Amino acid sequence: MIVDCHTHIKSLSDSLAVADFLEVSEKVDACFLLEDSCDEGADSKQLSEQVRQNDKLIGFASVNPLEDKLTDKAITSAISGAGFHGAVLYCSQKGFHPTHSRAMRFYAIAEELGIPVFFHNSPPFTSEAILDYAQPYLIDEVARTFPTLKIIIGSMGQPFVDQTLCMLCKHPNVYADLTIDPTKIWQVYNIVINAHEASVMDKLLFGSGYPFAEAGSCIETLLGFNKLLADTNLPGVPREKIRAIIERDTLSLFDIAAK
Repeated sequence: MIVDCHTHIKSLSDSLAVADFLEVSEKVDACFLLEDSCDEGADSKQLSEQVRQNDKLIGFASVNPLEDKLTDKAITSAISGAGFHGAVLYCSQKGFHPTHSRAMRFYAIAEELGIPVFFHNSPPFTSEAILDYAQPYLIDEVARTFPTLKIIIGSMGQPFVDQTLCMLCKHPNVYADLTIDPTKIWQVYNIVINAHEASVMDKLLFGSGYPFAEAGSCIETLLGFNKLLADTNLPGVPREKIRAIIERDTLSLFDIAAK
């Protein structure tokens, strides 16, 4: 099974954008569709409808702990009640520290309800985003306080990849999605080789970051990883370890039942 755990639709009100996304999603068995709180066209109700209509789509609702109602009932209604299976937080974009008191209250509820939390604090950043709040090490207190809360660090926590690798080594409940840009060969090489040398390949999840890249091209780039710099003496990574990332049973990992 191939699960693309990092996708967005540019505008849910644009039928062509939705159609393009659904066509691309046919190349994988399932995909996490993240509500994009930075896009004014994003609509939770429209996202809920798309998730309910397509068995491949696993919706993650955007949660802003500073503004949203934080009760078991309210969170259940906003997530599982709307057909979603997880929550996505935009700490840097929305301007709140990952360990803000209200955010910690949300994590407690999410842990109790078994809701995985996706931290989307990676590029592209707007000029208003607070880069300090994007640093993955800030999630350390969250992972320590809520050891059974399933956490995903989006896009390897770029540009702070080293911090992400440390978090993956340190916490059993923390994962990261290996969203790559197939056009940036040197960046892809360094991220993968560093993850391999840190012995955290089993904590990585496949992601395309659509619409910035498509699953097919990302899979092709990763499977051909050892050919990227074949004419050099640089170290490689066993192909089976890369294939294991692409074919990881991410749904079971996060206790999400296949539709």
